[in-house]
Amino acid sequence: MIEAPLIRHLGLAPYEPTWRAMQKFTDERQDATPDELWFLEHPPVFTLGLNASREHVLAPGDIPVVQIDRGGQVTYHGPGQLMIYPLLNLRRLKLGVRDLVMALENAVIAYVAELGITAAGSRKAPGVYVEGAKLASVGLRIRRGACYHGMALNVSLDPRPFERINVCGYKDLRVTRLADLGVDAGPNAVARDLTPHLLRELGYGSLGSKVPKRPLIFEAQT
Repeated sequence: MIEAPLIRHLGLAPYEPTWRAMQKFTDERQDATPDELWFLEHPPVFTLGLNASREHVLAPGDIPVVQIDRGGQVTYHGPGQLMIYPLLNLRRLKLGVRDLVMALENAVIAYVAELGITAAGSRKAPGVYVEGAKLASVGLRIRRGACYHGMALNVSLDPRPFERINVCGYKDLRVTRLADLGVDAGPNAVARDLTPHLLRELGYGSLGSKVPKRPLIFEAQT
């Protein structure tokens, strides 16, 4: 079994410094560097993928727009949305890009299934959907055999900013939240309950006590 990742809970963190920290971690990591999973929320921001078109940003208003180095088109991040950033050595985990995308999707699908919600992934537009509405989006960057960026899971955020963009580059793509689906939980609780599913799907072991070879470290909220 591969050593479990270090898990960091980083609270509400500004987008650009977090992005730069992920880049720095990836550029400086060595073969033996432990993997990490970061859970956090961001203040309001629209992000555009590396080759995304600004025509999909319809009316940003006072929300910043940041062009970044992940794949995919435009999306929105804000408080109440759980960001899941896997900083992983993909060679060590023997994961290809499609494997990684499906692992992230499947973790959320398994988590919401425990709550009585039926969700599915999509090969046409990666992410997790409930009855055609997008619950979670995926955007990744692979560098030096490792990955960063990750998944955004809509928990209880204000959905109105999604109306200012063509979500993921699609006109009229509906967005949903766990709150809309009857889940009364905040991002911290969702992160806690989602963690074992992520560990299993990413290849660190099965659910339960067999997952970590060392204790997980949960950082204090800031």
